[in-house]
Amino acid sequence: MRPNFLTDDFAVHEQMDAADIEAALAAGFKTIICNRPDSEDGAVPFDSLKPIAEAQNVPMIYQPVISSALSDDDARQLAEIIDSAAKPVLAYCRSGARCTVLFDMAQAYLSD
Repeated sequence: MRPNFLTDDFAVHEQMDAADIEAALAAGFKTIICNRPDSEDGAVPFDSLKPIAEAQNVPMIYQPVISSALSDDDARQLAEIIDSAAKPVLAYCRSGARCTVLFDMAQAYLSD
């Protein structure tokens, strides 16, 4: 697992599987966000991964977004999640790019 840290407390990653979730937990991530809809080809179902994190008391949040339709509401929601989340936070999607764009959009809404 090779997360791409955008800040000290927020990283992005490509599609995760059970082994990646285990590695993220071992690396110390305290919150995991899935930005990839289960309906996309190649997506690992969120409900199959969530119990792995929750077994170690790490919340896993499902915030599916579509790359070509990212909205201010999506960015505001991510900012709210980040503001209240235990850190560090790891978000994932197909390649990590969608999470990166969404995080950049969320900067306008994040608390200082």
